Amino acid sequence: MIENSMFARNKQGKQALVFAMQYPVTSAVELAARAGFHAIHLDGEHGAFNPVAVDDIVANAHAFGMSVTARVPNINANEINRWLDRGLQGIMGPHIENAEEAQALSDACLFPPDGWRSWGGGRGTEHGDQHILDDKYGGKLGFAQFANANMLVGGQIESKEAAARADEILAVPGLMAIAWGPHDMAASLGHPGEPDHPEVLAIHDEVESKVRAAGKHLWSDYGVTLDMKALLIGAGREFAAEHANDAFE
Repeated sequence: MIENSMFARNKQGKQALVFAMQYPVTSAVELAARAGFHAIHLDGEHGAFNPVAVDDIVANAHAFGMSVTARVPNINANEINRWLDRGLQGIMGPHIENAEEAQALSDACLFPPDGWRSWGGGRGTEHGDQHILDDKYGGKLGFAQFANANMLVGGQIESKEAAARADEILAVPGLMAIAWGPHDMAASLGHPGEPDHPEVLAIHDEVESKVRAAGKHLWSDYGVTLDMKALLIGAGREFAAEHANDAFE
């Protein structure tokens, strides 16, 4: 495993540059590294990833010194463990509604004594290679401490009920960051399709104030993100507009 490349960037007083992917395009990882990105983020809730693809993406990312984080489909411990076993170093849990769910998320991401993460045999635990575990970390306990110190745990607040419970959610020790779910929040408030509605923005500001007061972070504090879809659509549309009337000679 590598040191969390986002944390390494943050220690320099800078945000990480994060390339966000919704589809398993392994070659895009190398291209992102060549472009100067520091980390990869996968959308496992709405994207199209299978465990083999995630494993390949993480292997490529680690070869270029980039950590991989993901928004997982749900906060079931078994689901989270499958992602962590691939070698991820950050989990965003969707639809966190209360402190109990925030605690369950944290527990699934962190090894004891900080949580109850299960010990797997994949890249996430150096493939169980005892020689590496002993030589590099001083044993399994040392690895567990390294893994916990390099794990970003964040939860998404996406409903008015969750926003009302923000203080209790933020009180969970292992939860480091809050991510915002503007579209689901808008629907929860009766404004579907209006993520920029004034009521949505007002609750966002209220939640952010509580995050700051709790001494914690927004997920976006750790890195600034470029979305692969937005990049391709934006650049592609610009290219198409520029060359739409090029003459054939």
